[in-house]
Amino acid sequence: MTNKSDRTLPPWLLGWGNLPLAINGSVGIIAVPDLLASAHTPEVQIATVTSLYLATAFIGIPITPILDWRYARRSYAIVFTILCAIFTCASLLAVRNVSLLTIFLFLSGLSNVLVVNSVGGWFGNLLPTEQKDSLGAWFTIANFSGGGVAAAFSIFAMRHLPAPWGAIATAALVLLVLPLYLSTPCPRADGKLASESFQAFSTDVIAMFRRKEVQWILAIFLAPAASFALTNTLSGFGHDFHTSDEMVGLIGGAGVAIAGVCGSLVVPQIAKRMSPVTIYLLVGLVGATFTVSLLPQAHDAITFGIAIMGENLFQAAAFSAANAITLRTIGHDNPLAATQYGVLLGATQIPLTYMQVLDGNAYHVVGLVGTLLTDAGVSGLACLILGTLYWQFGRKIATI
Repeated sequence: MTNKSDRTLPPWLLGWGNLPLAINGSVGIIAVPDLLASAHTPEVQIATVTSLYLATAFIGIPITPILDWRYARRSYAIVFTILCAIFTCASLLAVRNVSLLTIFLFLSGLSNVLVVNSVGGWFGNLLPTEQKDSLGAWFTIANFSGGGVAAAFSIFAMRHLPAPWGAIATAALVLLVLPLYLSTPCPRADGKLASESFQAFSTDVIAMFRRKEVQWILAIFLAPAASFALTNTLSGFGHDFHTSDEMVGLIGGAGVAIAGVCGSLVVPQIAKRMSPVTIYLLVGLVGATFTVSLLPQAHDAITFGIAIMGENLFQAAAFSAANAITLRTIGHDNPLAATQYGVLLGATQIPLTYMQVLDGNAYHVVGLVGTLLTDAGVSGLACLILGTLYWQFGRKIATI
C-alpha cells in the first residue's frame, strides 16, 4: 500500500499553490495602479485603492480561524480561488468606476488572503520537517516569478484585447491552480474542532497564542527587521536615478523575477547549517548594509538596477525564511495549521506597511538619501536587538 507521504507532491510543485497570490497581487499593486494612472486618475485615489487592497492582509487574520473549523482546507481553497478570480475580473472591468473598483479589488484581495492561508496550512501539514524549508522557498518563487509574468500579461491584455476579454484572460490565470488543489491529498477537517462550539474553538485559538514559539515569531515578524519596504517604493524613484520609464519597467519586470528566484533558492541551502530565524535576521542585517552601500553610488540607471535587484533579492530571501519559520512552527497534524500560518504570515505584512509610510515621509523631508538611511537604520537596529534577544533566550525553542 502507498502511504500518504509517497502520494504527496514534491515541494517544487506544491509551491505553485501560491499562484493566486502572485496573480491577484500583480493586479492589485501593479496593473490596476498603472491602468488608473493611464486614465489620469488622481494620485490620492490610486493610493487609497492600493492601501485598502493591501489592508486585506491584516483584515484576513481574524477571519482565518474559520478555515480550520468544520470544513476541509481543500474546499476553502477552491471556493476562495474561484471567488478571487471572479472579483479580479470584476476589478479590471470597473477600472473607470473607482468606487466599484475599490470594492471589487478589496474582495479579491480578501479572497486571495484566505486562499493563501488555507493552502499554507494544508500543504505545510503534508510535508516532513526536512522539506518545509524547500516549500517555503517555492512559495516565494511562485509569488515573485508568477507575479512578474502576470503583471506584464495583464497590462498587455487590458490594453490590446477587446473588452471584456482582457479582464477575463487575466482572471482566468488564477484558476490555473485548481488542478493542483484537486490532485493534492487533503485530510478531513479535524473531528474535535468540527464538534466544538465556536466559543470552545476560540479557546483553542487563544491557547495557540500562548505558545512561546508563536509569541517569539510574532515579535520578530512585527518588528521592522527584514521588511524591505523599499521594494515597493524604489520603482517610483526612477527619476532620482535619471532612469527612463521604459528601463524602470524592464528592471521592475524581468529583473525582479530573476532576483526573487535567486533570493528564494539560497535560503534552503543555508537552512541546512543554521535556523531560519537566524537566516531571517542575517538577511535583514546584510540587506540594511547593502542599502547603506547605495548612498555613495552615482545616481544613474546602473545604480538603479543594482538597487532594485538587490532589494528584491533580499526581500525574497526574507520571505522565503519567513515561510520556512512559519511552516516549521506549524509542525505536523496541527488542527489549527491554517490559522497559525495566516496569523504569522499576516504579521510580516504589518512592518512592510508602516516602514513604507516611514520611508515615504523621510523622502519628503530629506529626499532619497533620507529614505535609504531611514530604512537601513531602522531595520539594521531591529535586527541587532532581536538577534541579541534571540541568542540569549529564543534558541532553546527547537521548532524555530
